[in-house]
Amino acid sequence: MSAHTSPDAPEPARTAGLPPVIDVAELRDLQGGTAQTGKESTVRLLDVRWALDGSKGHHTYLTGHLPEAVYIDLPTALAAPAQVGRGRHPLPDPEDFAGALRSAGVDESTIVVAYDDADGSQASRLVWMLRSLDQPAALLDGGLDAWDGELATDDVRPEPGSVPARPWPETAIATIDEVASGSALVIDARAPERYRGEVEPMDPRAGHVPGAINLPFSQNTDEHGRFLPPQQLRESFAAAGVEPGGEVIVYCGSGVTATHDILALERAGYEGVRLFPGSWSQWSADDTREVATGPNP
Repeated sequence: MSAHTSPDAPEPARTAGLPPVIDVAELRDLQGGTAQTGKESTVRLLDVRWALDGSKGHHTYLTGHLPEAVYIDLPTALAAPAQVGRGRHPLPDPEDFAGALRSAGVDESTIVVAYDDADGSQASRLVWMLRSLDQPAALLDGGLDAWDGELATDDVRPEPGSVPARPWPETAIATIDEVASGSALVIDARAPERYRGEVEPMDPRAGHVPGAINLPFSQNTDEHGRFLPPQQLRESFAAAGVEPGGEVIVYCGSGVTATHDILALERAGYEGVRLFPGSWSQWSADDTREVATGPNP
């Protein structure tokens, strides 16, 4: 039991076997009280639709969302403001993050199921954050498109929750120096053309971290935005050189879509994978860091 768990609270669903990705049927089981824990817990749906260009956000949520889902804003609730030396989406201060969760009605024992309207690459950020803190959380496979019921258009404002602030665990995150050390297999989750340095729409320099391999997060899902089966993911990662028990660090542009790779790796049976939160936005802004280009690490 963690130091933050009261004796009467359910054990975190992560340690009880809640997978990182669940489908609609599993969501309904959770909502019906037949969770993998065998204990009743409140299930809170959180809508994490977001787009860099502002085309998705709270206004999209209001056009139709899963019943009782609460909207949570990625750039303000799931990230601190961009900072030189920390990247475009640094992890938020623990108290700020806890405050956002409380506003969304999350308690310490709440099982959070997050979704977006794409392939999970936005909502995965929240799920990874929560699971790294041992908060029960899962990504809804297929997101909004997978839902086969009616949608709601109300702006859900639940009673405030009571989840405590918890520091980001060192076991879940990697520093820029750890990425540079060469002690871990480093995975770049961005699109191949960004990895190769052919285009760079956001950050100061194009290319990738020297030695990093490219495993685009888009390869984790099928044409319908559903995650590939665990065995298929495992075979794909193994073919790329990801070894069970090996030290693995994942990055992307700013620490958002890299979490999609981390959830896919966990779904495939890999444990202890860490996120480099500053990602390419931090690395490329540091002129002392070398940059590699082309298709090879």
